[in-house]
This record gives sequence, structure tokens and C-alpha cells, in this order.
Amino acid sequence: MKAAIINAYEAPIEIAEVDKPALKDDSVLIKVHASSLNPIDDILRSGVMKEMMPLSFPHIMGYDVSGEVIEVGSGVTRFSVGDAVFARPNQDDAGAIAQIACIKEAELAIKPSNISHAEAASVPLAGLTAWQALFTKGNLKKGDKVLIHAGSGGVGTFAIQIAKNAGAFVATTCSARNADLVKKLGADVVIDYKTQAFEDEISDYDLVFDMMGGETMERSFKVLKKGGALISIKGEDTNELAAQHDVRFESFFMEPDGAMLAELGALIENGIVSPVIGNTFPMEQTGEAYQALAEGHAVGKIVVTVA
Repeated sequence: MKAAIINAYEAPIEIAEVDKPALKDDSVLIKVHASSLNPIDDILRSGVMKEMMPLSFPHIMGYDVSGEVIEVGSGVTRFSVGDAVFARPNQDDAGAIAQIACIKEAELAIKPSNISHAEAASVPLAGLTAWQALFTKGNLKKGDKVLIHAGSGGVGTFAIQIAKNAGAFVATTCSARNADLVKKLGADVVIDYKTQAFEDEISDYDLVFDMMGGETMERSFKVLKKGGALISIKGEDTNELAAQHDVRFESFFMEPDGAMLAELGALIENGIVSPVIGNTFPMEQTGEAYQALAEGHAVGKIVVTVA
């Protein structure tokens, strides 16, 4: 089968013929229709996390996937050949920019019928990251005030919609050119990070969801009320700052979860949450797609179509 691969850390992406994945008892094989890109892809490709999350080569790029079940393992009971599904596979099953992928049953969900495979492929990693940050880690509830950084990005576009549906008051940071988009998604307060200091604009918030790290994360403690929480995906240790501000800090990595993805899929099916796609590339242009990701400032997700 064809796949987008790298043969070493920092190596260029190639489209090559590789063996199709072997079917496991607890998994299905799917014909991949689309995948989408995430910053973690390039972080792992760079080798900076190879002690914690080593890659084996050739490594097939991509995590998010949407496609059609073509074979089911002997232990699979909830999915059948022909089902349209989407997922964020675990680290060992990574390799979504390929004609066929092997996905564990526990990580799969039925694709919402009202969106395309390209749209569905944009959802899993970003959507689950937003869901877990807001609910699993942030304990968001109706009436809470939440600041979501990078609201026009892949994770931010989902986080705004999910938080608004939960009854939260939502502030977000983005550039002025994306202000109309985030307002349409449900943001109550939009802060231009280029011209405004968000900590001067808002205060007494219950939750901050940070995707930036560094100085932005450190300044974010100032907008929280005592007992509030800052949830980050950047993995930096700021517990000392949290103690100074009498708030809770937690950094986390998203965990694949098919049942949680199905809940998010129901919101999409009901028209409550909509994917936002900035660019779409064919598999043959996967290298160009990752270049666009590396340049940053993408609106929503970058998708690679396979089938």
C-alpha cells in the first residue's frame, strides 16, 4: 500500500510502498479516506521526544483518521465491514496517512453522517484534546468563565464550541483577521493577542485552557480567580506559579477514547459543533501539508485526503 513515511528523525516525507498493517483481534482495518495533521506529528518527527515516545522506521505519518471498515478482528463486536468510522489511534498504531490503517475497537467511533471524511478526519485529536482539557481536567460547568488561547487553531475552534454548548462564558485570543470566525463559533470576548494584553482585558476567570506555553501561560495565571484552574498541553512545570496565585495547574497529553469521541460525534451530528478546515492536500502533497503546518497560524485543521 502507499503511505507517507519518514525513514529517520528529521528526514523528509516520502510517498512509498509499505506493507499493509496486520489485523489484530481487538482491531479493525480501515480503508483510509482522509487524515489530518497535528503539531505533535512534527514534534515526534524532530526526535526531541524520542526518549519518551520513540519512533520505529519507516514511520507512517499522521494520527487522525476517517475511513471505511474493510476487515474486523475476531474480538471486535461493535463495528462491521462497511461502517464509516473515525479515530485517533494510539502511538503504536499511528500511521493514518496511508491507504489502510489498523485501529483498536476501543478507539473507534462511527463517523457523523452529516460531515465528509475530510471533515471527520479533522476532529479526533483536536476535539478530544479540547474535550479532555475542558471536562476531564478542567471540570468545566455551566456558568463558568473560561479563557481559551489560540481560538482559531485546530484545538481552539473545537474548544470554543464545546465550552459554549456546556453553558460557559468564553473568552479567546486570536489575531484580528480571525475575530469574526471565533465569534461565529461562540466566543463572547475576543482579544487580539497582537495589540491587546489579555490579562488587562479580563479577570476572575474559572478556567484557562492554554496551548501556547511560555510567557503566555505564565501571564494566564493573572486572569484566574482563587481556586481556578489552568490546564495546558505544553508540559511545562509551573506549580510554583500556581501556588502563588492559589489556583490549580495541570499539564496533560490527550488519550485516545472511542466512547468520548462518539459523544463529540453526537454534537457534530446534531449541528452543535462543526469542524473548521483551513487547507486540504492530496496524499501526494503530504510534505507540502506539513510545511504549511510548520509555518503556523493555520485556521482550523490541515487535512490530507487519501482515498
